[in-house]
Amino acid sequence: MNVHATVPLRLSAGIVALLAPAFASATNGYFTHGNSVKSNGIAGIGIALPQDGLAAAANPAGTALVGNRLDVGATWFVPRRSADIVGNAIAPDAHYDGNGRRNFVLPEVGYTHAVGERSAWGIALYGNGGMNTDYGQNPYARFGGTGRAGVNLEQLFLTPSFALKLNPHHAIGIGVNLLYQRFEAKGIGFFDGFSQTPGKVSNRGTDTSTGAGVRVGWNGQFGDSITVGATWSSKISASAFDRYKGLFADQGSFDVPENYGIGIAVRASGRATLAAEVQRINYSDVRAVGQPLAPLLQGEPLGAPNGPGFGWKDVTVYKLGVQYMLTPQLTVRGGFSHAGQPVPEAQTFFNILAPAVVENHVTLGATWTTRDGNEFSAYLARALSRQVHGRGAIPASFGGGEADLKLAENLLGVAYAWKF
Repeated sequence: MNVHATVPLRLSAGIVALLAPAFASATNGYFTHGNSVKSNGIAGIGIALPQDGLAAAANPAGTALVGNRLDVGATWFVPRRSADIVGNAIAPDAHYDGNGRRNFVLPEVGYTHAVGERSAWGIALYGNGGMNTDYGQNPYARFGGTGRAGVNLEQLFLTPSFALKLNPHHAIGIGVNLLYQRFEAKGIGFFDGFSQTPGKVSNRGTDTSTGAGVRVGWNGQFGDSITVGATWSSKISASAFDRYKGLFADQGSFDVPENYGIGIAVRASGRATLAAEVQRINYSDVRAVGQPLAPLLQGEPLGAPNGPGFGWKDVTVYKLGVQYMLTPQLTVRGGFSHAGQPVPEAQTFFNILAPAVVENHVTLGATWTTRDGNEFSAYLARALSRQVHGRGAIPASFGGGEADLKLAENLLGVAYAWKF
């Protein structure tokens, strides 16, 4: 490793140690919108447009295309989540604010290093997913819930990667996705009576889980102006949350879903680049997330192999962005993305805990290159407010009625890159 990287690497390690326990996110379901400050500035695009040391988080082939560099950054994430219960026979209509905790930090660190002219290795650390709600007034109090209610899910990934240039125009790469996740639930102890493991549903403190999977990718250049990329990430079978094996299906199992995508970047001029990508996230293959609530009403308890879950559907994300070099020092970018709705109208009752219902993001970003060739980047993103009205969401045995969910988000990120 270049000796000039020693100080920045130590700095990044210190930042991660401080911030890693403090992040949560919920944008495309509970996956992040993008994996780096630069990516987030252009609608989360990165499969065919690698730009920094976190390239492997989107497509490991990019590790061989960004040069020797270290990127350190963080995003300030501010979600606004709430729920309404209407038409319920047990108690009057009510509004519930889930913003007991309002501010989160998402750290990111990426390093890439060339090995000869054809290959490179790298390592990326980032938060790939999460969800947090904290209701001071418990929405489930009318059903027997006590105290504050909510969940906190945090997922941190460390991805070592290796990439090889097959020729001057095509590169392939592989990364190992090492997962560390934390979870806590509170205020839903009344569900003990519906669990195969009572006492391991709520208020058990923070539990942890680990797992590993792989991500592979390809990047190809066609002519002087077109780049295409493709990537696939395996499902990660993570160790169970033992303290919450009475809540999640299959005795506390909470895996990371398979996801894949394809992207294209077109250099429209010497200064402008247009980019687009499509990503698919297979939430339905993860029982804790994809199983609907219906099994509960059919006698299948929480925590059982085919037990109830959050009922999420698979999500397809469409991203479109543009990047323009205003001067040799200043590049600006922006974009828009749309994600399918993961929470069906019939599944809003359980998803009061996880109202990940936003669909549209608008982003702006910029990078300033310093005199010594290093980079300072920043972005601003808005996840537009989205409300999902329940339809047949609250079971008749709970008094019927509907649960309506609402979420909006603001994100502001900054990063600094050292080039070697």
